[in-house]
Amino acid sequence: MRSARLRRSRRVAAVTLVSALSLTGLAACGTSSSGDNGSDGAQQSGSSDPSAPLDPKAKVTLTIDCMPPTAKAAELKEWKEDVAEFNKTYPNVTIEGRSTPGQCLEPPRFTAMLKAKSQPDVFYTYFTDLPQVLSEDGAADITAYVNDKSVPLLKDIDPNVLGSLKQDGKLYGLPTSNYTMGLLINRKLFEDAGLNPDAPPRTWEEVRAAAKKIAGLGDGVAGFGEYSAGNTGGWHFTAQMYSLGGDVVDASGKKAAFNNELGKQVVENLRAMRWEDDSMGKTQLLKWGDLQKQIATDKLGMFLAAPDDIAYMVQQLGARYENFGMGPIPGGKNTLAGGNNYMIKKGISSDKIKAAVAWLNFKNLTVGKGQFDWARTKADKLPVGIPQPNFWLNESKTKDDAARVANATMPVANFKAFMDNPVAGKAEPPKAQEVYKILDNVMSGVLTNKDADVDKLLATAEAQVNQVLANQ
Repeated sequence: MRSARLRRSRRVAAVTLVSALSLTGLAACGTSSSGDNGSDGAQQSGSSDPSAPLDPKAKVTLTIDCMPPTAKAAELKEWKEDVAEFNKTYPNVTIEGRSTPGQCLEPPRFTAMLKAKSQPDVFYTYFTDLPQVLSEDGAADITAYVNDKSVPLLKDIDPNVLGSLKQDGKLYGLPTSNYTMGLLINRKLFEDAGLNPDAPPRTWEEVRAAAKKIAGLGDGVAGFGEYSAGNTGGWHFTAQMYSLGGDVVDASGKKAAFNNELGKQVVENLRAMRWEDDSMGKTQLLKWGDLQKQIATDKLGMFLAAPDDIAYMVQQLGARYENFGMGPIPGGKNTLAGGNNYMIKKGISSDKIKAAVAWLNFKNLTVGKGQFDWARTKADKLPVGIPQPNFWLNESKTKDDAARVANATMPVANFKAFMDNPVAGKAEPPKAQEVYKILDNVMSGVLTNKDADVDKLLATAEAQVNQVLANQ
């Protein structure tokens, strides 16, 4: 997935070849960006007032991250179409897209890029990357450039999503996608077990009961699955804590907040399902990708996931959309939220920033255009109907939802429980990856050892997390 799935891939540091392509002729372009002062030899014109719109006569060249690679023919076709349409309004803005075969970004490359100041003018990040980007002084403050003229639907973007891209009241990015985690289910196994797939469990007690029934089908089927390796166990422990109204790090960001009754409730429930009910399967130490394979092959009834796991399983694992459904995260107090966005390189010219905002508005923030042109997406045989991105509010949400349903390539009714019962999203904790790595030990401890000491697992993790937070 471009949000949750790629976030997981960021944690697996695979090294891939990065090629730079110019969209105008799809010829190789330079690997360095335009320079900190924005002087690329292009003529600069227009108002220096950041709140003023971009002058259509302004001549600039923008390098932009994550153009679809040639292997993704339909996505690349749409990118080229969008550039051509954008250039009808801004004929003097040259878009140079950079394509990365495999994954869009990998951790070593991203960090090295920031340190070398070699990021493109418009570069792709995840919501949780903001502290790292700002620590390297890598992103422009675009607060003054983003208003209801440059981004006409600004008022209809979920303020919590925009809040993920702000620090000290300043805006540093514009969203591409967002996600909240829910309960992904295998509809076939639900029906086989006598459960209603249109009404997924809403509490953790109901999850346990449903998991027992599904596991009772036998033939190696597990009722509920969880991660416990590769930082993904800690990620899901956090989601479960949020679902019960708890937290992993306190409001100060300096102290662990999970060694309490809610933390024990999470771990004890997993212990009961794993060892008392035998409803979680024998194989543990699972990480991202493992549960997807299990549920796609009808060997797993349910697990926590973001909606775009479904597209991954259909496109990569050969599953069928009809086999899946989603409900809100059990507990329903809060859920883990995240997403991805683009930031603009600090130091480039005012005209370049305006051009970048104009492009991002057209490509990612206009209902019915760019990524939200669902009729085109369907015609290009790409998935339509997954309930994300889902950052629209008000009339924009109504219009986008209607177009998504009208052009759906999957049974959107399967996600009705998820869409009709939204749960407030909470961002990942500070030092998320370090915290998750520690919390993996809690998850793996209880899922691999029948006699695990829950109190000791939580206390040990608490001490280690406090040490990490003290070193910020």
